[in-house]
Amino acid sequence: MLPHALLLLLFSANSQDWKPIFDGKSLAGWKVTAFTEHGAVKVENGAILMSNGKPLTGINYTGAFPKIDYEIQFEAQRVDGNDFFASLTLPYNDAFFTFVTGGWGGDIVGISSIDGWDASDNETRSYFNFDRGKWYKFRLSVTKDKMVAWIDDQKVVDLAINGRAISMRQGEISLSTPVGFATYGTIGSIRKVEFRTLPARN
Repeated sequence: MLPHALLLLLFSANSQDWKPIFDGKSLAGWKVTAFTEHGAVKVENGAILMSNGKPLTGINYTGAFPKIDYEIQFEAQRVDGNDFFASLTLPYNDAFFTFVTGGWGGDIVGISSIDGWDASDNETRSYFNFDRGKWYKFRLSVTKDKMVAWIDDQKVVDLAINGRAISMRQGEISLSTPVGFATYGTIGSIRKVEFRTLPARN
C-alpha cells in the first residue's frame, strides 16, 4: 500500500494536469466558425452562448491540441431548441470526428462517422434525455485503440477503433475541424472546457 503522502502527491499531480482552454470571461483562444448564416456567439455568465443558426452556429479552438491520446471535458446545456447543442469535433490522428450531443430530434448521442456511418446509424448510437436549462458534464477519451465518452457518470460510448475508418459527416460541420463546438438550430451554452494528454500506449 502506498504511503499517505505519496498518495496525496499522486492525486495532486493528476488533478493539475487538466489544461483549461476557456477562461470564463472572453473568447480568447476561440473564433466563431464560418458557418453560413450562423447565429451570434457571446460570453455570458461564465459560459459561451451560441445562438441558433440557420442551421449551424459554432466556435473553433485556435490553440495547440493533441491529435491522439487525450481527454477533454466540458459542461454544456441546451438553452432552447430541439437538436444538438454542444456537438464537439476532434482529431483522431490525421482524421476528424464529431461527438454528437442530442442530435436527430434531440436525444441521439454518438460518434460521426464510423466506417462512413453517422452516429444515428452506427453502434455508438444511444439515447439521452437532455432537459433544457440543465448543465451536463461531458468527458471524452481518445486513444489509438478506443473512444470512450461519458455524460455525467453515465458511459455513453465505448468503441474499439482498431481498423475502423474515422471521418467527418459531409457538409458544413467539417468547418468545426480541428477542434470545435457546434449547435444545430438550437441555442447551446458551454463552460469549463479543459483537456489533458494521456500516456501513449504501444
